[in-house]
Amino acid sequence: MLDINFIESNLIKVKEQLNKRSGDYTVILDEAVELNIQRKTILKNVESLKANKNNLSKQVGELMRDKKIEEANKIKEEVSLINTNIDKFDEKLKYVQEQLTYKLQNIPNIPNDNMPLGEDENDNVEIRVWGSEFIKSHESAHWDIADKLKLVDFEAGPKLSGSRFVVYTGLGAKLVRSLATVLLDLHTSKGYKEITVPLLVNPQAMYGTGQLPKFKEDAYITTNEQYLIPTGEVPLTNLHAGEILELTQLPIHYTTYSQCFRQEAGSAGRDTKGLIRLHQFNKVELVKITDQETSELELQGMVKDAEAVLQLFELPYRVVELCTGDVGFSSTKTYDLEVWFPEQNKYREISSCSNCADFQARNMQTRYRDSNGEVKLVHTLNGSGVAIDRLLAAILENYWDGEKLVLPKILKPYFNNQEYIK
Repeated sequence: MLDINFIESNLIKVKEQLNKRSGDYTVILDEAVELNIQRKTILKNVESLKANKNNLSKQVGELMRDKKIEEANKIKEEVSLINTNIDKFDEKLKYVQEQLTYKLQNIPNIPNDNMPLGEDENDNVEIRVWGSEFIKSHESAHWDIADKLKLVDFEAGPKLSGSRFVVYTGLGAKLVRSLATVLLDLHTSKGYKEITVPLLVNPQAMYGTGQLPKFKEDAYITTNEQYLIPTGEVPLTNLHAGEILELTQLPIHYTTYSQCFRQEAGSAGRDTKGLIRLHQFNKVELVKITDQETSELELQGMVKDAEAVLQLFELPYRVVELCTGDVGFSSTKTYDLEVWFPEQNKYREISSCSNCADFQARNMQTRYRDSNGEVKLVHTLNGSGVAIDRLLAAILENYWDGEKLVLPKILKPYFNNQEYIK
């Protein structure tokens, strides 16, 4: 969440920046500031009452020593009344703080000053293109190729679990396993530490990274109030929640392979076929925890690390910077990697790399001690390295020759060096 004192001190600027997003945050920002003013007023009143109480308590002690019992009892009554008022203020403070926290949890991160202005994905800005020489077009959709080669059972998934679930079979299952290994090996070779994380997390972890309360309808929740992770970002980023790290520990680079779960609320009718938009999907995640000075540089490095995956598979792609109307809730700057799909004759997102600055760190209270000994909030970054189901879909379309799936060079050792799947 954002710092309410920063909002209050820079209200006009914050409104200006946040209203560049899709939505008007004027009212909720004004409400948050008003609640903060109430909070500070209550605290001031409580401090005054406590100071008065302490003064009166001293007088009681002095009067009791002087055996002025009647006067002491009168002051005790005043102290009792003050305690009652303090309790009332404490209850009011609790309520105001809860309301303020809820408001702040529903206010997104502030877009950076240089973020492209726009309303939706159509206004994102292309930064660079790679592999144009590999671009081709054809009419074979990845789901038809997968079905023909018996890599995916698109009927078994709905039979077992409902729509937007799939079952990988035979060589399809082997492809998913092989892709996860290739990606993890690549990222660990670049200095990321591999972590295996729980697929269930507590609500605090979901609040920490900003999934709650904003995206509760998109999450799967268990009967004991735990959540299936929507991305490996949630457990990885929360590993250091509540800690004060030393500067020498930073930056921290983590990677994990996990299955992820999303309700895909609001996606009705979109990508109903194939592997693009599933309720349960496979992903390799990248997370960085940095100091405040180097997070932008670390973001550029993360994008390059995600690009390395697509270059390894010689898949044509482009990098776009997200505009103010398309950037995610917790992000202050995001780059998307979009891979080419020949059948759709367009680029589709396969990775999103974001700098959240101190937005998530404030929720988690993840801090570090800088070179001067000052305790500051860390910056957190996350990115897909990459979405495996989408990667497989892109490989199916880009390596299909009309009769068989030619295996990318990097995958051949996992398939006894055979040239293709037919």
